[in-house]
Amino acid sequence: MLRSILFRTLAALTVTTLAAFAEDDIPVGEFASLTGGSASFGQSSHKGTALAIDEINAAGGVLGRKLKLITEDDQSTAGQPATIVRKLISQDKVVAVLGEVASSRSLEAAPICQQNKVPMISPASTNPKVTEVGDYIFRICFIDPFQGTVMAKFALSKGWKQVAVLTDVSEDYSVGLAEFFVKGFTAGGGKIVKEQKYATRDKDFKAQLTSLRARSPMPSSFPATTPKCR
Repeated sequence: MLRSILFRTLAALTVTTLAAFAEDDIPVGEFASLTGGSASFGQSSHKGTALAIDEINAAGGVLGRKLKLITEDDQSTAGQPATIVRKLISQDKVVAVLGEVASSRSLEAAPICQQNKVPMISPASTNPKVTEVGDYIFRICFIDPFQGTVMAKFALSKGWKQVAVLTDVSEDYSVGLAEFFVKGFTAGGGKIVKEQKYATRDKDFKAQLTSLRARSPMPSSFPATTPKCR
């Protein structure tokens, strides 16, 4: 389903910018976390993107021309997306940009794409702020208000009335998801007994976990932690 949506969206956006490019192959840029902490997500996304490009080209390309995918690894590191996207736009002359899975890294690159009027499509960045950057920024997935609310409803349906929340404050995905989970959970009658924070590269969580345990969430409950991605 995701690949099909990407196929149609990419083809449509490429058509809108094709007039400005005259070479045989149409360059499309991708910045992805192929290595580093988010590599499992980035590699999966890249494989889907490459497959979509292959399918478009096999079907005749766009207006009879094939797409050329130019992929750069941002190493799951802040600072890299901005550098990569500037290079893709100024040197490679891409007509569209694909990426990233992580909301934080999409938010870093989006203003550059918006400023240069180059369409950008994120495959998995769920923070609402990503597409609020401007009218050249798109996504093909649900957003945090949806999945945070679904998480809250699931917890409440299991009879979990008291939970603790542990949030990665260095990831916009984690912050946004935690925010909407808390809103949905408390609106449904649940109680957040404690909120704690950590950063992506932290290795010692003893203080946070000790604090959470002291507030005695229900034995059957769980900390609403979030993955270090999207």
